[in-house]
Amino acid sequence: MERIAEISRKTGETDIQLRLNIDGTGLARIDCPVGFLTHMFTTFAKHGLFDLELSARGDLEVDQHHLVEDVGIVLGQAFAKALGDKRGIVRVGSCLFPMDETLARAAVDLSGRPFLVFEASLSGLPLVSTGASFQTDTVEDFWLGFASNAGCALHLDILRGRSDHHKIEALFKAAARALREACEVDSRAAGQIPSTKGVLA
Repeated sequence: MERIAEISRKTGETDIQLRLNIDGTGLARIDCPVGFLTHMFTTFAKHGLFDLELSARGDLEVDQHHLVEDVGIVLGQAFAKALGDKRGIVRVGSCLFPMDETLARAAVDLSGRPFLVFEASLSGLPLVSTGASFQTDTVEDFWLGFASNAGCALHLDILRGRSDHHKIEALFKAAARALREACEVDSRAAGQIPSTKGVLA
């Protein structure tokens, strides 16, 4: 059974279309006006082995908050829709990801109960690049939107690090690999709901 979802979100602030294939090969087609976000979604797809197609527009003349948060919301909705009742999945996953001087940790439980712990020790200073710089203070907003709409408990921590670029990228990679593990089909579960409650919602 294909675990694929397509989600659209159009508001007075953003216009987003996203297609997710959980059982992909890591292909990413990203159309986003913020270069650093394109980089993060591409690496997220690669490390999670998710196929991800994204077109995102937002009111960048205000700032990047609405766009970043709403993409997190839509990505979370896509995971929730693609996983359905979550029958037969592993449910939990974790990853310890080293990236040069940075060490990131991600742990996720696709429990149906949204919660985010975010301890990234980011400076809050923008990452400067040609064109649109990236507002690092929106990263927590992204993951809060994701966890709230995916219905998962998500813990993201930077254990050590210096570069904000490395911290954020390592968190995206760790989260992708933790989600990949949690979404895997458990051959021993034989289509069971991985909860004593009989439901993950």
